[in-house]
Amino acid sequence: MPFNYGCASFFTNGKQVMKDIRIGILGFGTVGAGVVEGIQRNGALMAERTGINPVVARVADLDIETDRGITVPDGVLTTDAMSVIADEGIDLIVELVGGTGVARTFTLEALRQGKPVITANKALLADHGEEIYQAARENNTGIYYEAAVGGGIPILRSQRAGLIGNRIESIYGILNGTCNYILTRMEREGLPFDEILADAQALGYAETPPDLDIDGDDTAHKAVVLASMAYGAPVPMDACTTKGIRGLSESEIANADEMGYRIKLLAIIKDNAGKVELSVEPALVPKTHMIASVDDAFNAVFVKGDIVDDTMYYGRGAGRLPTGSAVIGDIMEAAADKLHEVGTPVSVTMMLQKDGLEYCSADNIEKRCYIRLSLLDKPGSMGKVMEILGRHNISIASVVQKERHEEGCAPVVVLTHKAKEAEFVAAIDEINGLDVSGADPVRMRLEDFE
Repeated sequence: MPFNYGCASFFTNGKQVMKDIRIGILGFGTVGAGVVEGIQRNGALMAERTGINPVVARVADLDIETDRGITVPDGVLTTDAMSVIADEGIDLIVELVGGTGVARTFTLEALRQGKPVITANKALLADHGEEIYQAARENNTGIYYEAAVGGGIPILRSQRAGLIGNRIESIYGILNGTCNYILTRMEREGLPFDEILADAQALGYAETPPDLDIDGDDTAHKAVVLASMAYGAPVPMDACTTKGIRGLSESEIANADEMGYRIKLLAIIKDNAGKVELSVEPALVPKTHMIASVDDAFNAVFVKGDIVDDTMYYGRGAGRLPTGSAVIGDIMEAAADKLHEVGTPVSVTMMLQKDGLEYCSADNIEKRCYIRLSLLDKPGSMGKVMEILGRHNISIASVVQKERHEEGCAPVVVLTHKAKEAEFVAAIDEINGLDVSGADPVRMRLEDFE
C-alpha cells in the first residue's frame, strides 16, 4: 500500500501541470461556509503549492437562501444532495451535514460509487466507523476526517504521518472548547457553573441544549476516533467511560487551585499492558504540566510515543475557519491520493489493522483521586472515614480540613494514592451511609501523567 502524506505536484517535460479537482459539498452551515471561504481565499495558493486546483463545483443544503457572507456562482447551490453524489463530474464529496442519519446514508453512497469522502462528523465515525472504513476499503477509496477531532489541530494527521513509527503509550486530550471555556472562567472569576454556561450559550460557544458538550459525549466521540487510530481498530462508544462537568461546584475549582491543580475535562487514552484504557472525565492536573495551561475555548492533545516521548498539539478546536482549514487539508490530501491512484489511504488502513481490541474494565483501572467530604463536626467523624478507606485499600496522600463550616459540617479534602475504581466506588457508598456524613462526597480523578 503506497503511503502519501501530502499533495505532490504534477510535471510534464519538466513543467508543472495543473490538475482540477471538482468538489461536492453536502451541508452549507458554519463549517461548509468556512470551507468555501477558505478555498476562495487561498485556492490559488494551494494550486501553486501542489499542482492541484480545488474547484467547488456543487454545494447541497436544504437552505440555499440564507446569506452565509460568501458568494458562489450560479448553478452551484442545490437542495438535492444525492444528485451531487451521483454527478460524474464530481471527484470528491465533503460531508458536513452532521448527525448519524442522512450523513451516514450520503457517506456510504459516495463510497460505494468509489468517491473519496471528507467529513468533520465525529459522531458518525464514533457510532458507525467500522462500517464506513470497511466500505471505503471494499470500494478502493478513502474516508478523510481530520476535522472530526480537534478542529484546526492536525492531531490525526500527526498520528498517521509524523508518529507513524511510534507505539502510542498514552493520549490526554482537552477536546471540547465549551467545557474548557466554562472551567477557565470559573477559575478566574469564581462564578457558578450555571451562570457561565448561560454566557457560553449567549456567545455561541455552547449549543442549546448543551448536553453533548457538558455531559462529555462530544469529547467521548473524539476520544473514540483517537483511540481507534492509535490502536488500530474501531473502538465502540461503550468502551469509553464518560462523565462530564455538569453542575461542577466552584468549591472544587477553588480547592484544586489551592493545592496546585487545575480541573480539566480530559479524554484519557492509554495502552495498559496491551489493553486499551479509555475514559472522559473531569480531572485535577498539576499546574506545572503543559496541558494545564490551555485556557478558554482552545483544545490541546498530549501524546506520548515509545520513540518520540512527549508531544503536544494546541489550537482552536472549533469554529468556521479553523475547522474549515482541517477540511481543506483533507480535500487536498484526498485529491492527491485520487490523482496518484492510491486507492485505500492510510486514514483507512490504520483503522483496520486488527480484528478487535481488548479493553480495561473500568472497575480495575487504578487512579489517584480527589475526594471532598462534608463531615459533621463531632469527634470520630474522620476516624470512621479513614477506617473505610483503609479497608478498601485506599491510602491517603494528604488531608486538608477547612476552617469554614457549612451547615454544621466541616469540609475535608482528601488526596489519595492509586487504587482501583471499584474500591473507590465501594468506599464512597459506605461513607454515604455514615451518620457523620452531611452530604454526598465529591470525587474526581487526579492525573499525574505518569
